[in-house]
Amino acid sequence: MLAHIVYFELNDPTSENINALVAACNEYLSGHPGCVFYGTGTRAEQYNRPVNQTDYHVALHTIFESTEAHDAYQVAPRHLEFIAKFKSGWKSVKVYDAGIVKA
Repeated sequence: MLAHIVYFELNDPTSENINALVAACNEYLSGHPGCVFYGTGTRAEQYNRPVNQTDYHVALHTIFESTEAHDAYQVAPRHLEFIAKFKSGWKSVKVYDAGIVKA
């Protein structure tokens, strides 16, 4: 399996913009073939320990059944449309891909 985790930092992090990005993730990035887990949400601000990263506003967590499923997602029309429509609002995007083994 492959975990694909993305952290979005917004140019203008108002509550409205943050909630709009979460809604857009749900619309464009959920339900792709081969995705066995999908979740998105906002930073849990109550966790502000020295080890916590705080330079993002929205997190996307997806787990794909295979690298092939992930690779198909990367070029899927809904995924590409999401990027084209919303990238202008992102100050930064951090992507973490990791191979995982289910215990």
